[in-house]
Amino acid sequence: MAVERVLILGAAGRDFHTFNVCFRDNPDYQVVAFTAAQIPGIENRLYPPALSGLRYPEGIPIYPEERLEFLIRNERIDQVVFAYSDVSHLTVMHLASRVLACGSDFRLIGPEHSFLTSVRPVISVCAVRTGCGKGAVTRRLATLLRERGLKPVVVRHPMPYGDLAKQAVQRFASVEDCDRQNCTVEEREEYEQHIRQGVVVYAGVDYERILRAVEREADIILWDGGNNDWPFFRPDLEVVLLDPHRPGHELLYHPGETNLRRARVLVVNKLDSAPLIGVAQVMSNIALVNPTATVIQARSAVSVDRPEMIRGRRVLVIEDGPTLTHGEMGYGSGVIAARRYGAQEVVDPRPYAQGSLGEIFLRYPSITSALPAMGYSPSQLRDLAATISAIPCETVVVATPVDLPRLIQISQPYCRVRYDLEEISHPDLADVLTVFLEERARR
Repeated sequence: MAVERVLILGAAGRDFHTFNVCFRDNPDYQVVAFTAAQIPGIENRLYPPALSGLRYPEGIPIYPEERLEFLIRNERIDQVVFAYSDVSHLTVMHLASRVLACGSDFRLIGPEHSFLTSVRPVISVCAVRTGCGKGAVTRRLATLLRERGLKPVVVRHPMPYGDLAKQAVQRFASVEDCDRQNCTVEEREEYEQHIRQGVVVYAGVDYERILRAVEREADIILWDGGNNDWPFFRPDLEVVLLDPHRPGHELLYHPGETNLRRARVLVVNKLDSAPLIGVAQVMSNIALVNPTATVIQARSAVSVDRPEMIRGRRVLVIEDGPTLTHGEMGYGSGVIAARRYGAQEVVDPRPYAQGSLGEIFLRYPSITSALPAMGYSPSQLRDLAATISAIPCETVVVATPVDLPRLIQISQPYCRVRYDLEEISHPDLADVLTVFLEERARR
């Protein structure tokens, strides 16, 4: 039987995991290349020999997704595997149509073929879109587990944007670990919130090796999902978040709808700021596609360290980057805080965008009232600092979870925004966790 020639469409995350688990050691397939999308600057790299295995001694090239048709035809591709997340169903099928028009098969690899199985219990926290508030739920679960005398370790969905071989297995126990491993702003947004809570975080590229390392120090593994992807580890309890600020998206995005349909526990978040009609639509869709799930209603409790710096002032709001870009939100917790604490005006950052930030606003036209904390590279971080400096405002409202003033100089006065999960219904996460641990104890 002829060896199938494969192209994997990715964004430096699930694509590498899919290769490692499904293709690396499989002689029936030859992975010719990866493509890269979503994240700036991650194309035109090489998946290195140190990770690609003995069958790929020269590594595997990574090309921009724009070259899809050329690669299919020039490399005689038999099947194209789609392996990234938080894209509309329409986008997935447009890509499928491009592939099929070239004569290749289009393939999605499901959870059961891509899960790794752990000897430790795994609780996964995923979502139907980027920016639903997964980090706050993971923090809450970590607190509840520690109160029960258990040691949780967080494993984060991958964000390997640097040297892939060096990033194969990463362990973060301090902010200095983030410094040593040259973490991007997006990585720090996800890692620092857990580190400040005293919880160790793992991430990287080779999740089989990561899993075995985590099992040596964790009582329970908390999978902190990225975008709206499903977990890499087989979960014993699946918690999935929904956002009523984006009602209907839970049925319109891949693989968010998959998460919605699989979940044992659904958290409807941000009820304190979402419109009632959005809440009603989300609840209706839950009843339609996953009526047996446990539903937890929650607020995203927003607090500001110095609220007096907002009231009556012209403010610039800096939000979590992926929430505004991949998540297609026009605003986040920072804008909510600015309005709640009486800002005179939230300054539109678009006219002042410097360098690559201008390209971001063009690419994501839904962003109008906030500045995404972009920092995938040192040059982009400099563009972010220059943009902030150019904006005429009295206060900068820093709503990204990362300690941004530690990374760049902010000349204007600033305050910090924090958001935490506040459950307002029963059963809540504590109740769910009690049942889960009792079930585990009976096995």
